[in-house]
Amino acid sequence: MDLLTSSIILASIAWICILISRARKSSKLPPGPYRLPIIGNILHLGPKPHRSLAKLSQKYGPVMSLKLGSITTVVFSSPETAKLVLQTHDSSFSSRITPVASKAHRHDEFSVGWLPAGSQWRKLRKICKEQMFSAPRLDGSEDLRREQLQKLRDFVAERCDRGTAVDVGKAAFTTSLNLLSASLFSLEFARFDSELSQEMKELISSTVKSVSRPNLADYFPVLKPVDPQGIFKETELNVGKLLLKLDEIIDEKLKSGGEKRDLMEALLEINRRDEAQLSRDDIRHLLLMLVTFVGNYEWKLENMKPEEMDMNEIFGVILEKAIPLKAIPIKV
Repeated sequence: MDLLTSSIILASIAWICILISRARKSSKLPPGPYRLPIIGNILHLGPKPHRSLAKLSQKYGPVMSLKLGSITTVVFSSPETAKLVLQTHDSSFSSRITPVASKAHRHDEFSVGWLPAGSQWRKLRKICKEQMFSAPRLDGSEDLRREQLQKLRDFVAERCDRGTAVDVGKAAFTTSLNLLSASLFSLEFARFDSELSQEMKELISSTVKSVSRPNLADYFPVLKPVDPQGIFKETELNVGKLLLKLDEIIDEKLKSGGEKRDLMEALLEINRRDEAQLSRDDIRHLLLMLVTFVGNYEWKLENMKPEEMDMNEIFGVILEKAIPLKAIPIKV
């Protein structure tokens, strides 16, 4: 037997052993659909992954496994299994894979939304609970909410008197943005019909979209340095602009000497007492997370069933209108 023949036989035996070993390992996973080479089950997701996963669970059960590129994923799709994951064994499942886009400007290292469960995460969560979502803080902002809603009412009334149309989406966004910025910084980011309002809306919406878009680099880590879809580059640009705006506000707040007791002043006070407990980067990225929340809202139409609507869903993108909803207000 010559050397070439021996090499082929040995290589074949080794390959068979590898296949058997992989089969044994994969047999420990929950059932799931057949996996294609390289891409795995990515094609099974389709344009509407939540619906595709619901259909797959009917065939493979409430616990199933998928291979998304090089990432093995286990899907829980029933109330009982979800309770086990989110309540009974929440500590075991508290960490998750961090998307590449969330690493823009090291956001994943400071954001309570992406940090792994640990001392830093618990510290930031405690600050959020005590400084942002406490009953006194929410009760104290009631007058602020009334003020912003009154400004929206006055704007609509003024348009009513003039008989001109109102861009409902833009007006609602401006109100939400000003309510948030007034609570955080004691200032209003934009005015109705201002270009700044539209610029902030586009910037925040672009940031939310870029982070939520399916990214090949998440499924194939080897592609991270290449950034084939340009998602990381786009997110880096948008997040950089938002952080620059927040830096300007923080510097102005420091110069004013804390005249107004808003959320930012409360965070800066913690920073002054002990920078190790809450650094400036912690504050910047915490505020960044809150500011982007204003881009996460949906339209809900009253007295209309979901099946009666053509939503034209796009995965990772909140409902958008190609033509902005405009209405002419009429006094009643």
